[in-house]
Amino acid sequence: MKFIGNLVWIICGGLFSAIGWWLAGILWCITIVGIPVGLQCFKMSSLSLNPFGKEVIDEGGAVSCLLNIIWFFVSGLELAIGNFIIGCILCVTIIGIPFGMQFFKIARLSLFPFGARIVKITC
Repeated sequence: MKFIGNLVWIICGGLFSAIGWWLAGILWCITIVGIPVGLQCFKMSSLSLNPFGKEVIDEGGAVSCLLNIIWFFVSGLELAIGNFIIGCILCVTIIGIPFGMQFFKIARLSLFPFGARIVKITC
């Protein structure tokens, strides 16, 4: 079921979210100082491609907090607004509610990605 959900997810806007993360990662990797941030963007793009069956656990510290503040103003707000808008559009229909909820999860992660760990849910 997760496979079908992730396949429909890519069609319903997950690809656009992943492209946003890739673009942010490329822009961060242009600078030498931003390479760790860019690599985190590439990790988050994999979540944007297949979010079903994964959960985000926050494990932040002082360095993560500082990076999240910088990230929020440089790249995070734009990604979060885009994911939030797509999530709202999908929640209009009953069928789109699970996909919209995943977009809201990624929008929250777009604001504060550092210190977050992605784990697979095993059932």
